[in-house]
Amino acid sequence: MSRPRIVIVGAGFAGYRTARTLSRLTRHQADITVLNPTDYFLYLPLLPQVAAGILEPRRVSVSLSGTLPHVRLVLGEADGIDLDGHTVHYTGPEGEEGTLPFDRLVLAAGSVNKLLPVPGVAEHAHGFRGLPEALYLRDHVTRQVELAAAADDRAECAARCTFVVVGAGYTGTEVAAHGAMYTDAQVRRHPMRTGMRPRWMLLDVAPRVMPEMDERLSRTAERVLRQRGVDVRMGTSVKEATHDGVLLTDGTSVDTRTLVWCVGVRPDPLVESLGLPMERGRLLVDPHLQVPGRPELFACGDVAAVPDLNQPGQYTPMTAQHAWRHGKVCAQNVAASLGIGKRRAYRHRDLGFVVDLGGAKAAANPLGLPMSGPAAGAVTRGYHLAAMPGNRVRVAADWLLDAVLPRQAVQLGLVRSWSVPLESSSPEVARVPGRPERTGKDTGHTGNRPDGDEAGSRPGGEPAKEQPGGEPAKEQPGGEPAKEQPGGEPAKEQPGGEPAKNQPGGEPAKGQPHGEPAKRSQPESPRASGKPRRAGEAAGPRPARGGSGKAPRGTGAGSAAKRPTAPSGPSRSAGPPTDPGPEPPADQPPPGPDIAPGPVKRTDGRAAEGDS
Repeated sequence: MSRPRIVIVGAGFAGYRTARTLSRLTRHQADITVLNPTDYFLYLPLLPQVAAGILEPRRVSVSLSGTLPHVRLVLGEADGIDLDGHTVHYTGPEGEEGTLPFDRLVLAAGSVNKLLPVPGVAEHAHGFRGLPEALYLRDHVTRQVELAAAADDRAECAARCTFVVVGAGYTGTEVAAHGAMYTDAQVRRHPMRTGMRPRWMLLDVAPRVMPEMDERLSRTAERVLRQRGVDVRMGTSVKEATHDGVLLTDGTSVDTRTLVWCVGVRPDPLVESLGLPMERGRLLVDPHLQVPGRPELFACGDVAAVPDLNQPGQYTPMTAQHAWRHGKVCAQNVAASLGIGKRRAYRHRDLGFVVDLGGAKAAANPLGLPMSGPAAGAVTRGYHLAAMPGNRVRVAADWLLDAVLPRQAVQLGLVRSWSVPLESSSPEVARVPGRPERTGKDTGHTGNRPDGDEAGSRPGGEPAKEQPGGEPAKEQPGGEPAKEQPGGEPAKEQPGGEPAKNQPGGEPAKGQPHGEPAKRSQPESPRASGKPRRAGEAAGPRPARGGSGKAPRGTGAGSAAKRPTAPSGPSRSAGPPTDPGPEPPADQPPPGPDIAPGPVKRTDGRAAEGDS
């Protein structure tokens, strides 16, 4: 008799703990597969320390294959689930597609950035949910301080060394606290010509810092922030964002080049494709983390609305502490469904929270005992070392080195601004040249953006060129041959453009040397939605992820949906794209320091292709 097949979608706190516990409980009696876009488990609570240069990125990245030896790892992102057929469809990191059959399925896909319909935020802000975003923020802040130090103009200097963080929750508070220490250390070594100092702002519409936590922790954190010079403004948020600054809800205009969006998260839209009962975007489960009516389906972590047995009528919040404990209970119940052990309900006992504010400062309330100062700092770092499933010695070594040596404030330039857009459906994976982007999941402002409207989702990792005012077709002599149409030219989808002519060999673009205008693809073309196609997608329809910003499912709950063809046309018009492409139009100013430069111009009038 074949062994039961267990598929776990996601390797965050919930998915990783489920896989590790199941591996121990089943003892080779089941085939366990983890589907995840990266080969590591990310310890998110220490991500602000990566952005501040305290920890190296690999310290918070725990190898899945190294710590889950009896679990099969499949790299990819789930974009369709057929519950009736017991299969999960996924797309790999190089565009390859595959299907995983299952007897038990655990959904632990986690969450994505939560966006609000604030003009300009999607174009000019960056989130803080994954390792690429932390690396980008570290480089960006370092660059802004260096440019401000070299500036003679006081206005430019003030704008570059002003950093605005929106969201005074757990993440935003730590980002502002660590960021202020990082920039102050830079300025002490290299003072600015104008005599100015970096300025950090922390905004939130809530009445106090970290409103979801104990009020004593909130007061401690706010006191530390203000002592470091952070401008804490409660009851205030961003009304509009532009390239040069932000307009606040209180009418204040702030010149800045940095806007960090930490307003919260929302469940991964994958679960919306199932057509099952939901609670505010989360899949409803029973206290055993099982979906009612679907004995083969379990859910845990941020995608699951788990009843709080200690507070009837409430659901457990979306925190790492809950997700980690969900994973253990979920694994026990999955094993019980296979005849191994007994089921148990999830019941949470709050052990308190810890907030690392940098240096020796922290706020903690272990077992309800409020603490601050060095004692809280020791408890906080001790808790993180105990909670991490690996890399403990390396993390402790980095903390020791940071205490005795100055931090290295250098730009690595590995992650560009367009590689980590706020609207990314996968903040854990940066957009890089040659990696196809997914088309099945999206994180629009309100969760209802039309299919095909994802800035920067062009194959090859380049920013999208479909935005109003975006980049025109590349000036290749005689036009560039088609890369995604049958034998021909890619659709450019410029506003006012015409459908692409799918003739073999493609057609050059008008207005370019020896060319004709860029054409948009015909509605019946596989590229009509404006989104990049993954390798093999033209072979025919396949299961699509539903939910916000994705194609609707037409076959009902639990069955694979076919992706309808979206009408072609210009995409979001709320403003310019997050970043222009590698080569800006001739009538626009050159790209700023955050934007990768375009192709190098040749003296013979041709453009040498390349991606910087």
